[in-house]
Amino acid sequence: MKKSKFITILYSFICIAMLSCGGKKYIIEIPYHYSNKIFQPDQSGSTNYSVVNDNPEGLHDDTLKIKEKYSIIMEVMPKEITDYRLYSYIDEWLGTPYKKQSLEKQKAVDASYFIQALFSDVYGETFSKTPDGIFRSKALQLFTGRAFLKEGDIIFFRYDKSRPISDVGLYLHNDRILACTAKGLNIYDFNDEYFQLRFVAAGRLKEKK
Repeated sequence: MKKSKFITILYSFICIAMLSCGGKKYIIEIPYHYSNKIFQPDQSGSTNYSVVNDNPEGLHDDTLKIKEKYSIIMEVMPKEITDYRLYSYIDEWLGTPYKKQSLEKQKAVDASYFIQALFSDVYGETFSKTPDGIFRSKALQLFTGRAFLKEGDIIFFRYDKSRPISDVGLYLHNDRILACTAKGLNIYDFNDEYFQLRFVAAGRLKEKK
Protein backbone atom coordinates (compact mmCIF):
# COMPACT_ATOMS: atom_id res chain seq x y z
CA MET A 1 0.00 0.00 0.00
CA LYS A 2 2.83 2.38 0.95
CA LYS A 3 4.71 1.47 -2.22
CA SER A 4 1.66 2.24 -4.35
CA LYS A 5 1.22 5.58 -2.62
CA PHE A 6 4.91 6.39 -3.14
CA ILE A 7 4.67 5.60 -6.87
CA THR A 8 1.62 7.86 -7.22
CA ILE A 9 3.38 10.78 -5.50
CA LEU A 10 6.52 10.22 -7.59
CA TYR A 11 4.49 10.19 -10.82
CA SER A 12 2.75 13.43 -9.86
CA PHE A 13 6.10 15.07 -9.08
CA ILE A 14 7.50 14.04 -12.47
CA CYS A 15 4.45 15.46 -14.30
CA ILE A 16 4.73 18.78 -12.47
CA ALA A 17 8.44 18.98 -13.20
CA MET A 18 7.89 18.29 -16.89
CA LEU A 19 5.20 20.95 -17.20
CA SER A 20 7.06 23.61 -15.25
CA CYS A 21 10.59 23.11 -16.55
CA GLY A 22 9.96 22.06 -20.12
CA GLY A 23 6.26 22.75 -20.46
CA LYS A 24 6.33 24.29 -23.93
CA LYS A 25 8.59 21.61 -25.36
CA TYR A 26 6.54 18.92 -23.67
CA ILE A 27 3.28 20.22 -25.15
CA ILE A 28 4.77 20.60 -28.64
CA GLU A 29 6.20 17.10 -28.68
CA ILE A 30 2.97 15.41 -27.66
CA PRO A 31 0.77 15.00 -30.75
CA TYR A 32 -2.78 16.29 -30.31
CA HIS A 33 -5.30 14.41 -32.38
CA TYR A 34 -9.03 14.41 -32.15
CA SER A 35 -11.73 12.71 -34.11
CA ASN A 36 -13.72 14.89 -36.46
CA LYS A 37 -16.32 12.24 -37.11
CA ILE A 38 -18.93 14.32 -35.30
CA PHE A 39 -18.73 16.86 -38.15
CA GLN A 40 -19.19 14.28 -40.87
CA PRO A 41 -22.63 13.84 -42.40
CA ASP A 42 -24.31 10.54 -41.84
CA GLN A 43 -25.75 8.41 -44.60
CA SER A 44 -28.96 10.40 -44.64
CA GLY A 45 -27.01 13.53 -45.53
CA SER A 46 -27.73 15.37 -42.27
CA THR A 47 -25.04 16.74 -39.94
CA ASN A 48 -24.53 16.38 -36.22
CA TYR A 49 -24.01 20.07 -35.61
CA SER A 50 -26.12 23.20 -35.99
CA VAL A 51 -25.26 26.27 -38.03
CA VAL A 52 -25.84 29.61 -36.32
CA ASN A 53 -26.96 32.43 -38.58
CA ASP A 54 -25.49 35.64 -37.16
CA ASN A 55 -27.18 37.75 -39.83
CA PRO A 56 -30.83 36.63 -39.84
CA GLU A 57 -31.93 39.92 -41.42
CA GLY A 58 -29.64 39.41 -44.40
CA LEU A 59 -28.06 42.82 -43.89
CA HIS A 60 -25.45 44.22 -46.25
CA ASP A 61 -21.86 44.24 -44.95
CA ASP A 62 -21.86 48.05 -44.64
CA THR A 63 -25.02 47.92 -42.55
CA LEU A 64 -23.56 45.22 -40.32
CA LYS A 65 -20.51 47.42 -39.71
CA ILE A 66 -22.78 50.32 -38.70
CA LYS A 67 -24.77 48.03 -36.40
CA GLU A 68 -21.63 46.73 -34.68
CA LYS A 69 -19.91 50.13 -34.50
CA TYR A 70 -22.81 51.91 -32.83
CA SER A 71 -23.69 49.07 -30.50
CA ILE A 72 -20.14 49.46 -29.14
CA ILE A 73 -20.40 53.26 -28.90
CA MET A 74 -23.81 53.04 -27.21
CA GLU A 75 -22.70 50.11 -25.05
CA VAL A 76 -25.80 48.10 -25.96
CA MET A 77 -26.42 44.75 -27.61
CA PRO A 78 -26.26 44.84 -31.44
CA LYS A 79 -29.91 43.76 -31.62
CA GLU A 80 -30.88 47.11 -30.08
CA ILE A 81 -29.46 49.01 -33.07
CA THR A 82 -32.25 48.76 -35.63
CA ASP A 83 -32.61 52.21 -37.20
CA TYR A 84 -29.86 51.65 -39.76
CA ARG A 85 -30.76 54.65 -41.90
CA LEU A 86 -30.41 56.95 -38.90
CA TYR A 87 -26.97 55.69 -37.89
CA SER A 88 -25.71 55.52 -41.47
CA TYR A 89 -26.73 59.13 -41.94
CA ILE A 90 -25.09 60.23 -38.67
CA ASP A 91 -21.92 58.29 -39.43
CA GLU A 92 -21.08 60.45 -42.44
CA TRP A 93 -21.34 63.66 -40.41
CA LEU A 94 -19.57 62.81 -37.15
CA GLY A 95 -16.62 65.07 -36.44
CA THR A 96 -17.85 67.91 -38.65
CA PRO A 97 -16.71 71.24 -37.13
CA TYR A 98 -19.33 73.59 -35.74
CA LYS A 99 -20.25 76.73 -37.63
CA LYS A 100 -23.40 78.75 -37.18
CA GLN A 101 -26.06 78.41 -39.88
CA SER A 102 -24.00 75.89 -41.88
CA LEU A 103 -24.61 72.45 -43.34
CA GLU A 104 -21.66 71.08 -45.27
CA LYS A 105 -20.53 67.54 -44.56
CA GLN A 106 -17.14 67.33 -42.81
CA LYS A 107 -16.64 71.08 -43.26
CA ALA A 108 -19.17 72.99 -41.17
CA VAL A 109 -22.47 72.26 -39.43
CA ASP A 110 -25.05 73.86 -37.17
CA ALA A 111 -27.04 71.42 -34.98
CA SER A 112 -30.48 72.74 -35.92
CA TYR A 113 -29.60 72.71 -39.62
CA PHE A 114 -28.41 69.12 -39.27
CA ILE A 115 -31.53 67.97 -37.40
CA GLN A 116 -33.69 69.60 -40.06
CA ALA A 117 -31.80 67.79 -42.84
CA LEU A 118 -31.72 64.45 -41.01
CA PHE A 119 -35.46 64.34 -40.36
CA SER A 120 -36.18 65.39 -43.92
CA ASP A 121 -33.87 62.79 -45.50
CA VAL A 122 -34.45 59.88 -43.10
CA TYR A 123 -38.04 60.31 -41.90
CA GLY A 124 -39.57 62.56 -44.56
CA GLU A 125 -40.51 65.20 -41.99
CA THR A 126 -39.92 68.88 -42.67
CA PHE A 127 -38.85 71.19 -39.85
CA SER A 128 -37.66 74.75 -39.58
CA LYS A 129 -33.88 75.27 -39.45
CA THR A 130 -34.01 77.09 -36.11
CA PRO A 131 -34.15 75.46 -32.65
CA ASP A 132 -37.24 77.48 -31.72
CA GLY A 133 -38.92 76.64 -35.01
CA ILE A 134 -38.34 72.90 -34.48
CA PHE A 135 -39.63 73.22 -30.91
CA ARG A 136 -42.89 74.78 -32.15
CA SER A 137 -43.49 72.14 -34.83
CA LYS A 138 -46.92 70.53 -34.63
CA ALA A 139 -45.34 67.27 -35.76
CA LEU A 140 -43.70 66.84 -32.33
CA GLN A 141 -45.14 65.65 -29.06
CA LEU A 142 -43.23 67.57 -26.39
CA PHE A 143 -42.36 66.22 -22.95
CA THR A 144 -39.89 66.94 -20.15
CA GLY A 145 -39.36 63.57 -18.47
CA ARG A 146 -35.82 62.35 -19.15
CA ALA A 147 -36.80 58.80 -18.19
CA PHE A 148 -39.09 58.65 -21.23
CA LEU A 149 -36.42 59.46 -23.79
CA LYS A 150 -36.16 57.08 -26.74
CA GLU A 151 -33.99 56.76 -29.81
CA GLY A 152 -34.77 59.51 -32.30
CA ASP A 153 -36.19 62.02 -29.80
CA ILE A 154 -35.11 65.63 -30.37
CA ILE A 155 -33.63 67.30 -27.30
CA PHE A 156 -33.89 71.03 -26.68
CA PHE A 157 -31.34 73.08 -24.76
CA ARG A 158 -31.14 76.61 -23.40
CA TYR A 159 -27.70 78.24 -23.62
CA ASP A 160 -28.79 81.84 -24.05
CA LYS A 161 -30.97 83.70 -21.52
CA SER A 162 -32.54 85.71 -24.30
CA ARG A 163 -33.50 82.55 -26.21
CA PRO A 164 -35.41 79.93 -24.16
CA ILE A 165 -34.76 77.35 -26.91
CA SER A 166 -31.16 77.92 -27.96
CA ASP A 167 -30.04 74.60 -29.45
CA VAL A 168 -31.05 71.04 -30.30
CA GLY A 169 -29.62 67.56 -30.09
CA LEU A 170 -30.76 64.00 -30.77
CA TYR A 171 -31.21 61.23 -28.24
CA LEU A 172 -29.75 57.90 -29.36
CA HIS A 173 -29.32 55.08 -26.84
CA ASN A 174 -28.20 54.50 -23.28
CA ASP A 175 -27.88 58.23 -22.46
CA ARG A 176 -25.82 58.92 -25.57
CA ILE A 177 -26.83 61.97 -27.55
CA LEU A 178 -25.82 63.58 -30.81
CA ALA A 179 -25.01 67.24 -30.24
CA CYS A 180 -22.90 70.05 -31.60
CA THR A 181 -20.38 71.77 -29.33
CA ALA A 182 -17.12 73.62 -29.84
CA LYS A 183 -15.66 70.16 -30.55
CA GLY A 184 -18.03 69.72 -33.46
CA LEU A 185 -20.87 67.32 -34.19
CA ASN A 186 -20.29 64.23 -32.07
CA ILE A 187 -21.81 61.72 -29.70
CA TYR A 188 -21.75 62.83 -26.07
CA ASP A 189 -22.85 61.59 -22.66
CA PHE A 190 -26.21 63.15 -21.82
CA ASN A 191 -25.42 62.78 -18.11
CA ASP A 192 -22.66 65.34 -18.46
CA GLU A 193 -23.42 68.38 -16.31
CA TYR A 194 -22.97 70.62 -19.34
CA PHE A 195 -26.07 69.11 -20.98
CA GLN A 196 -28.08 68.40 -17.84
CA LEU A 197 -28.04 72.03 -16.71
CA ARG A 198 -29.20 73.23 -20.12
CA PHE A 199 -31.86 70.60 -20.89
CA VAL A 200 -35.33 72.11 -21.39
CA ALA A 201 -37.50 69.47 -23.04
CA ALA A 202 -37.68 66.77 -25.67
CA GLY A 203 -39.87 66.15 -28.68
CA ARG A 204 -40.97 62.94 -30.38
CA LEU A 205 -42.49 62.59 -33.82
CA LYS A 206 -46.22 62.00 -33.61
CA GLU A 207 -47.51 58.91 -35.34
CA LYS A 208 -49.09 59.80 -38.63
CA LYS A 209 -52.71 58.78 -38.92
